[in-house]
Amino acid sequence: MIKSAYIHIPFCNNICFYCAFCKMLKNDAFVDKYLNSLEKEIKKNYKGDILDTLYIGGGTPTSLNEKELTKLFSILKIFKLNEEYEYTFEANILDINEKLLSILKSNRVNRLSIGIESFDENNQKLLNRKVSYEEAKSKIDLCKKYFNNINVDLIYAIPNESIKTLKSDLDKIISLNVNHISTYSLMIEPNTVLSINGTLPISDSLDKKMYDVICGALKKEGYIHYEVSNFAKEGFYSKHNSAYWLNDNYYGFGLGASGYIDNLRYTNTKNLSLYLKGNYISQKEILTKDDEITYALILGFRFIKGIDIEKFKKRYNVDLLTNEKVKKLLRNKKLVLNNGSISINKKYIYVENEVLIEFI
Repeated sequence: MIKSAYIHIPFCNNICFYCAFCKMLKNDAFVDKYLNSLEKEIKKNYKGDILDTLYIGGGTPTSLNEKELTKLFSILKIFKLNEEYEYTFEANILDINEKLLSILKSNRVNRLSIGIESFDENNQKLLNRKVSYEEAKSKIDLCKKYFNNINVDLIYAIPNESIKTLKSDLDKIISLNVNHISTYSLMIEPNTVLSINGTLPISDSLDKKMYDVICGALKKEGYIHYEVSNFAKEGFYSKHNSAYWLNDNYYGFGLGASGYIDNLRYTNTKNLSLYLKGNYISQKEILTKDDEITYALILGFRFIKGIDIEKFKKRYNVDLLTNEKVKKLLRNKKLVLNNGSISINKKYIYVENEVLIEFI
């Protein structure tokens, strides 16, 4: 049973720090052709499942104009949602206005994810963002008139960023009083604007200090650290992202989107010409049972509470307590056993990859 779907809308209003591709795409002719191809892909591959979650994401779908949004939502009506669905729409803070929020609300959207990233002037210059705290606060307050489920993104470990700057960002993010906060350490990937410009990352030790500052500050304000990078008020965990971490099946539609159906993981092409011709999938990985178990461990250990031993055994017919790698990590105290679950020791959450590599 497939309970989630991710729809990729690869358009932005500006050249972001990831790439220059989305601005190249953002013109009316490309948008219309892209939406036509997206509709064909969805109609071809969606099997009518009743979905728990639907996620419309980045680029920045709010960069579409009203006509384009109307067309997008007419396509998305095909999806059947259960009564307690979560329907997330990513938004650029600068795109937000009464008209946009009204359109989203009237088209079943019930959760917003807003990329603020940082309020620091130097950070914003590096990330090619520009929004003042006052403007962001005003926009978030407007969002709350329409939605009670709002996430904001914070990026940290930005080159030349200090702990003082991070604490200032955290204070402002917390004062927005949203119920979900996602935090990401900036990764300088090859062939991105930052990489091409020769920007160097901060040290691992400073990155770790920043992570600890974030965890402490958000916990103090009542946020639950439920996943490595995510914090939420009680009852506002991301259902969509949780489906990923639980290794559940999900559709992926759109340029560069990924999906997981039965024992097949697939990734769509990032080549617009191929996508418009209907050549959607570029990579496929057929998983063995051992592959599925490995994915389930790697993803499941992202949860701070870890993996439920009985549920894992029921789904995969594997008793984690008899697994030699698990037993070794429990002896080394890199994993801990608590209330029927196995989780990564909090001392090692920041370097979780060093633990997860044991399972690969």
